[in-house]
Amino acid sequence: MRSLHPASVAVRSLSRSLNTGFLFFVVGVVVSPGGNGIDLLSVFGLVAVGIVVGIVYEFAYYQRFRYDLTDDTFDVTSGVLARRDRELPLGRIQNVDIRQNVLGRVLGIAAVHIETAGGGQTEVSLEYVSEDEAHRLRRQLRRGASGGKPDDDALEADDHTTASDAGPDETLLFEIRPRELVILSVFTIDPGASLLGGIALSFASGFDPATLLPGDRIGWLPGPETGPLVLVWGFLLFLLAAWVVSAVLTFTRYYGFRLTRADDELYYERGLLQRYSGTIPLEKVQALTISKSVPFRWFGYAALSVETAGYAPGQSDSRGTESAIPLADADRVNELARAIEPFGPVDLESPPRRARERYAVRYLLVVAAVVGTAALVARYTGVVDRWYLLVALAVLVPPAAHLKWTSRGYQVGDRYFLTRAGFWRRTTKVVPYYRVQAVLHQATIFQRRRNLASVTADTASSASLLGRAATAHDIDDQRGLELQADLEERLQERLRARKRQRTVGQWFREADDGDSSDEDPSPESNDDR
Repeated sequence: MRSLHPASVAVRSLSRSLNTGFLFFVVGVVVSPGGNGIDLLSVFGLVAVGIVVGIVYEFAYYQRFRYDLTDDTFDVTSGVLARRDRELPLGRIQNVDIRQNVLGRVLGIAAVHIETAGGGQTEVSLEYVSEDEAHRLRRQLRRGASGGKPDDDALEADDHTTASDAGPDETLLFEIRPRELVILSVFTIDPGASLLGGIALSFASGFDPATLLPGDRIGWLPGPETGPLVLVWGFLLFLLAAWVVSAVLTFTRYYGFRLTRADDELYYERGLLQRYSGTIPLEKVQALTISKSVPFRWFGYAALSVETAGYAPGQSDSRGTESAIPLADADRVNELARAIEPFGPVDLESPPRRARERYAVRYLLVVAAVVGTAALVARYTGVVDRWYLLVALAVLVPPAAHLKWTSRGYQVGDRYFLTRAGFWRRTTKVVPYYRVQAVLHQATIFQRRRNLASVTADTASSASLLGRAATAHDIDDQRGLELQADLEERLQERLRARKRQRTVGQWFREADDGDSSDEDPSPESNDDR
């Protein structure tokens, strides 16, 4: 059995000692015996004890952690206070991710995270092994998960193969360009950036946005220190800080993004400060999603995401979905998407026109609610003046309803079911029929009033659990029933076709094996003759 890299003791001890040191610092402050203040000597003593405890624990963790790759399983033995033995069947391994932070790249070590089918979290983590060992493990584990048997010879052959150096059996499919990375960083809003931006702004302003006001330039304004200008200025600074932090995070996350293909797997690599590397097994692909957000459509760009069964990537960005292309020219995105799933030309069928009327009524109700709320606020608080001007929002209802209507559609192809939805973020989903788990026909009380319904092709992807499955929205109710029956019939046809292909392929393999044994008898059989 193998052990972790010796440098893992130092890296893990650094993280562990910081955590335990801080915990003991808090404990020392609380229980400090000082009568008139904190006894710094006692506090620092407890912090030192915490650091030592963390180092000792990580050394024991290193000594007791062992792993072994067999023909059928990946075995891991770990635990300091309580021993834990795990056997992961290679057939259930879904994905193997490799991650490196700055310190790990300097020391030449990486963390390996192994995820299994149906698991909601990482099943096994190796923190840390050498870079070569990490890439060898990924190849061997994925080879075993695909039905092959890992062996020592193949392990040695992969000795010097890294994710950044495509081997002879790897083909480079995509590499992000500097212009694409800049546009992606500028126009991507990271949800976590708001919190980080607010924290940065709070420290910069001393928790008072008024201190950041350019007083020498706005002195002519009445009462800037106490008026609404402070709130507006603080809000603008918050948006600016969030945008800057979001751009930096996106840039570091997708720096050096590249995608390669080896056999039936896609290999991705990305990251500046922390390097991520992992696989997207094509046999696990459930659906493709081509997305075109409004800012990116202006430049003719799109993104491609691959949804896989039971895969939990980040622990990555979004569970069950991994970016195959974060941003690229729309033609490049469509070309790669068709290389993964050859779905042919896209010719979508739009919902009936009465669906557009439904959207208009919905938006009018929203405008009415906004105007009514403003009227109540003006009546009881007097804060809002001329609230009736909000009625002008009704002018936006017809174009908004039309844009929503034109952004939706569906297509029933020979092998794939395609749907499109969304205006601000227009997504086109491509689902192979043999990946469909269930076909759902749904009609809300409001849809039934206009004889409309929605048909969803549900897959094993976790995106379906989050409401992002391929759905034909607001189609004719009778057409929805026909579509449901059509999808179910095509699903059964594709399953029968794939079963015949597997049967014929297995027959040819058995025939080839028989011919090989007849033509190439073993030395033992020659001796017998």
